[in-house]
Amino acid sequence: MWLAVDLLLVAVFAAIGRLSHYGSLTPAGWWTTAWPFLAGTLLGWAALAVSRRPPAAVTSGLVVWLGALVGGMVLRQASGQGTAASFVVVATLVLGAFLVLPRVGARVGAKVGARAPR
Repeated sequence: MWLAVDLLLVAVFAAIGRLSHYGSLTPAGWWTTAWPFLAGTLLGWAALAVSRRPPAAVTSGLVVWLGALVGGMVLRQASGQGTAASFVVVATLVLGAFLVLPRVGARVGAKVGARAPR
């Protein structure tokens, strides 16, 4: 489930970016922005598989975040897309929020649910 959630949130990140900079969203434009970060997300997931971390763990979110961010920026640079400092800052913050906070919320929700009287 977490893989699908991560890929969906990275796809949303790319859509928001395209809309905020171009005012419209086409499949080709979205793909141009999304593919490096989607590939980076999959690299993060590969690292999770090697490390055998549980996907729902907050630390797993950190691994996926770093994969999406670093892998995405390296692939953007390699493909001739921009990696301006301001973009890196925004991508760091947004991807961090998108890929880590849902896991934090799930963990808090699980703890609250476990303590609730039945």
